[in-house]
Amino acid sequence: MKKRNYNLLLGGIITGIMMVLTLTGFFYTPFDPEKMDAANKLSGISLTHIMGCDNFGRDIFSRVLKGCGTTFTVACGTVLIGTVFGTLIGAFTGYFGGLVDEVLMRIMDALFAFPSLLLALVFVSLFGSGKYHVIIALGIAFVPSFSRIVRGEYMRCRELDYVKSARLSGASHLRIMFVHILPNIFTVLLSSVMIGFNNAVLAEAGLTYLGIGVRPPDASLGEMLSSAQTYLFSAPWYALCTGGTMILMILGFSLMSEGLKKS
Repeated sequence: MKKRNYNLLLGGIITGIMMVLTLTGFFYTPFDPEKMDAANKLSGISLTHIMGCDNFGRDIFSRVLKGCGTTFTVACGTVLIGTVFGTLIGAFTGYFGGLVDEVLMRIMDALFAFPSLLLALVFVSLFGSGKYHVIIALGIAFVPSFSRIVRGEYMRCRELDYVKSARLSGASHLRIMFVHILPNIFTVLLSSVMIGFNNAVLAEAGLTYLGIGVRPPDASLGEMLSSAQTYLFSAPWYALCTGGTMILMILGFSLMSEGLKKS
């Protein structure tokens, strides 16, 4: 009997709950996440405000719902850019090798030598902060890591029997690359996407903490954590609720990634 993959199961449950919260935040919040209320400034957890209120009297739960949507958008946009361009570069270099591999991978190695957060930091510093600039900056910074993973898989697969059979049958290089090989590395690529999602969440929080990421009035988990640090002792629920939400988002995808590796 096949052993149950508990990491994948638990990760799927946590991720499913977080996705429900994230999608809810796009359409509904119990309170206006931007409405200030001086009377409720730093008020604690109650039946009305289940996560308390922040330093402006705004409902933290409403801002967490909104912040999940912003953080999720940034992470998805980042991973989409990194995956698409990284897959294309990795596929061509891994399949063809030779001069194509040497030129493109030396460029990727040069970019990979710098931490992705540092590359994003330079880009945002040059072109400005904001949600969309962060997405582009992090997406470009994530391309080298995805390209190296895909390249390794294509180098492994290009000499396998099913690829040789496809060549003998007259299939074009593009068909072999994207119809025959790509579906066979989907599990590895999906696992990498989930890890990339987690890294993007943390990178967004890091950039926002430095004051050059997502900017108000956009609420994000990173922006809320940055604000919560000032009130860590006077209003610990602010940081705990926001940080706990981010941890659950990361944990869900991490468990699913580990589960996919074992499946």
